[in-house]
Amino acid sequence: MSRAMELIVAGFVKTRNHRALSDLLTHRRKVLGELQAVTGINPANAVNAVRDEIAIIETGIAELKPPPGSVSENEWG
Repeated sequence: MSRAMELIVAGFVKTRNHRALSDLLTHRRKVLGELQAVTGINPANAVNAVRDEIAIIETGIAELKPPPGSVSENEWG
């Protein structure tokens, strides 16, 4: 899934779609929380995969971040 996530994030970065990246990050964090709450099975592989995806998404968001001083943090979001 990481390659797929890389392509999805690259598309959002290319189109400068910060909202889609933020929504995707929120969703993956929710999935991570749900996986960490699972009992009865070992979700370690899935947890690691989601953590990798979160890192990819955070990198994409960082690429869109405007240069320091150009926009206030409140405007950036």
